[in-house]
Amino acid sequence: MLRYYFDHNATTPVSPEVLEAMVPVLAEVYGNASSLHHFGQAARKRLDEARRQTASLLGAAPEEIVFTSGGTEADNLALLGFGRDAHAITTTVEHPAVLAAAAQLASATYVPVDSRGLVDPDDIRGALRPDTKIISVIHANNELGTIQPIDEIAEIAREAGVAFHSDGVQAAGKIAVDVNRLGVTLYSIAGHKLYAPKGVGALYVRKGTQLAPILHGGNHERNRRAGTENVPGAVALGRAAQWMMEHGPAESRRLETLRDRLEASVLDRIPGVRVNGAGALRVSNTSNLRFDGIDTEPLLIALDLRGFAVSSGSACSSGASEPSHVLTAIGLTKEQARSSLRISLGRSNDAGQIDALVDALTECVARLRKLAPSKPAPAYA
Repeated sequence: MLRYYFDHNATTPVSPEVLEAMVPVLAEVYGNASSLHHFGQAARKRLDEARRQTASLLGAAPEEIVFTSGGTEADNLALLGFGRDAHAITTTVEHPAVLAAAAQLASATYVPVDSRGLVDPDDIRGALRPDTKIISVIHANNELGTIQPIDEIAEIAREAGVAFHSDGVQAAGKIAVDVNRLGVTLYSIAGHKLYAPKGVGALYVRKGTQLAPILHGGNHERNRRAGTENVPGAVALGRAAQWMMEHGPAESRRLETLRDRLEASVLDRIPGVRVNGAGALRVSNTSNLRFDGIDTEPLLIALDLRGFAVSSGSACSSGASEPSHVLTAIGLTKEQARSSLRISLGRSNDAGQIDALVDALTECVARLRKLAPSKPAPAYA
C-alpha cells in the first residue's frame, strides 16, 4: 500500500541534502567545538558555518544566533531568560511551549483572538502594564497557519520599551523572515520543521539584549546556553536554512497551489465543511478543515488505514482529553473542535496525492456520517 504524508507541521522528514551534510560530520567531525586542538577546531569551523547559514535565513548576524535543542527550548529560553520576574503578554493561541513557559512567570495576560485566529494589536497595547517586560506572539499558528501582524505588535513593544518574542517555528522557511524588518527582540525556530532532524533549533537574540540562561554550566553560546554544542545538528539546521533561502519562495508558491486545490475540491465534494482560519493570511502549506457531524478520531484512523497521514492538531498536544485550545479560542465549540482536521503539506506532496486524499476524505466522511445519522451534516447557505 502506498503511504502519503500530510503532517509536515508535526515534523518533516530529513531531506537528502541535509542528510548528505550531516552524516560526514557525525562520522568524522567528532571533536568538542570548545577544544583548542585540531579536532576541536574542525568542529568549531563547522559550527561557525552553520551559525552563519542559520542567521542568513532570518536576516540576523551570526553572533545573534543561539543554538538550542529545538523550538520548545528556544521558547522557554526567550520567556524565562528575559521576563521571569515580571509581567508578560501573550495570546490564547500560542504553542504549548510558550503557554507553559508564560505560566512560570510572575504574571501573564492572555489576549484573545478573533474567529480567524488573529490577534488585534490594539488588544496587545491595552494589556500593557508598568511591570510588563516581554510580549510573545506566535508568527504563524501551528494548527491554523494564520500569520499574525508581527510588525505592528513589534512597534507597540518598541514604543512601550518592552521585549518582543515571536515563535517562528511554523513561519521560518515558509514565509520570508527578516528579524530586523519585523522588529522582534527574540525569535524561535526548530530544525525538524525545516527538513533537519529533531533535537536542534535556534533562538535569535537581538544584539545587546540581556538574556539569563536557563541551563547552567559552561560558557557555551556566549554564556546563553550551557552544554557541549550539537555540531551535527547545527550543521543540519544550517544546511536546511540554506536550502530554504534558495528554494523556499518557489516551494511556498507550489504548496499554496496544492493547498488551494485541496480546499476547493473538499468544499465542492463534501457537504458541511468549513475551513478554520479562512479569511486570514495563512502560510501556504496548512489547511484546517472542520467536518460537521463527525468526530475526527475515527476519520484519522480510517485515513491512516488507507495510507494517508494527517492530524487533528498540534502533535505536542496529542493524547490530551480536551479539544484543541487553538480551535476553542477562535470560537468553536468542543464538538466542532473535535470535528476538525489539520492537513499540512510538504516537499513530498504533489497534485496526484492531493486528489487521492480528497477521494479518501469524501468516502470516509460519507461512511462515518452514515454510521452516525443522529448528527447530520448541516446545509450551509
